[in-house]
Amino acid sequence: MGWEDNVPEGILLTTVEAVAGWLRKASMWPATFGLACCAIEMMTMGGSPRYDSGRWGQEVFRASPRQADLLIVSGRVSHKMAPVVRQFYDQMPNPKWVIAMGACASTGGMFNNYAILAGVDHIVPVDIYVPGCPPRPDMLIDAIFKLRQKIATAPIGVHLRAIEAAEESVALGAVPLTKEASHV
Repeated sequence: MGWEDNVPEGILLTTVEAVAGWLRKASMWPATFGLACCAIEMMTMGGSPRYDSGRWGQEVFRASPRQADLLIVSGRVSHKMAPVVRQFYDQMPNPKWVIAMGACASTGGMFNNYAILAGVDHIVPVDIYVPGCPPRPDMLIDAIFKLRQKIATAPIGVHLRAIEAAEESVALGAVPLTKEASHV
């Protein structure tokens, strides 16, 4: 005999986090940051009737960072463009998520030169990486659905602050990876 036996039938029990997660995953508003050929595949996912992203409420890509909560970085990011990407990310309201679409956005791709950033994760935190050169729209859809599952179970409020504090204490206690960092 537990407390469940005392609850009348027809009463829905859940947590505020579960309701908030369900609402957030059902209303993602993406912002596009198409920088190269991967942007064509992203536009195909958003505009083609074959992929119909409107089925899950994501047919409209936002042009303003203040109206978006998902940043899809598709293509290579140059060092000159990196501050713009970071400013765009900083202007987005919380909670916000990032998808790195394609090999160039994830790792710098085939470009081994001084002008291309070796992954957008050097300037913004990335939640989902989509591999490929260029990745197909199906792969982006799969990444969005995986991100939706992550969003639905993401903690909020006091739980989120406790998790962030624990992660920060672990990061502060980590051993430096380079000699230069150990002298700081």
